[in-house]
Amino acid sequence: MSSKAHKKPLPLTLFITVVLGAWLVLAAFPFLWTLWGSFKVEGDFFSKANWAAALTGELTQTETGGSVTGSGYYGAWIEEEFWRAAWNSTLVCFFVVTISLTLGTLGGYALSRSPHRYAFWFLIIALVFRALPQITLVSGYLPVFFEFNMWGYLPTAIVVLIAINQPFTLWMLHSFFKNIPQDLDESAMVDGCNRFQAFRHVIVPVMWPGVITTGLFSFLLAYNDFAVTTLLLNQDNQTMIPKIGSFLGTTQTKGNVMFAVSAVVSVTAPLFVMILVFQRQIVSGLTAGAVKG
Repeated sequence: MSSKAHKKPLPLTLFITVVLGAWLVLAAFPFLWTLWGSFKVEGDFFSKANWAAALTGELTQTETGGSVTGSGYYGAWIEEEFWRAAWNSTLVCFFVVTISLTLGTLGGYALSRSPHRYAFWFLIIALVFRALPQITLVSGYLPVFFEFNMWGYLPTAIVVLIAINQPFTLWMLHSFFKNIPQDLDESAMVDGCNRFQAFRHVIVPVMWPGVITTGLFSFLLAYNDFAVTTLLLNQDNQTMIPKIGSFLGTTQTKGNVMFAVSAVVSVTAPLFVMILVFQRQIVSGLTAGAVKG
């Protein structure tokens, strides 16, 4: 009886299915279209006379002898050494996420347990700093980096990205820690733990989904950054996003546009995999604050 009472009417079920299906198609179409086009030549994918050329691949067949080609990926990853930019992005993301989470968990826990009023004002100042445009902050760093010959290197960009990201991680992790009762800390310390041991062995395992969620947002900041990495890194140390922009340049060269298209697909694909792997932790982390413990 209860299952029948909660069963949706057939028209409503069909309407929801159609709406969700249409939304899924609209959301997935840009990526799928770009993925398909990355295996074509520029004349087909960017044809102004006939958009269907991207489907049929007439010029691709003529120029390469097949309906699809991997020349865009070969040109981007091998000829233009996009693999080097991918390695640079990996290093930047690893250090930004690791350092941001380390400082954010320690700082967020300390601020959430602090009885002093200055903790609130510290968070307000951090929020104001985070609200400033990134280009404003980077322009202030540049004279110092030029003066000490620090411009163009990966550690320089990593430090700036951490500084920009740290207020966000502090606020987010502080909110998660506030939702964890202090009774857990006190119980652990009664059992013989010191403050750090209580934090490490009791508090962090409880709010692990929050750490995963915050880490993912920190990763996306470093992974997708354009302004900081473009202004602070030289051509040899470029990350993936500025490298894609350099494919286009100021003048059009045949094939470079398809290098950019293939690189865009290469950059986007890992994000889909990451979301699929961590989807449960992300949902748990985003909804952790809905019910206070």
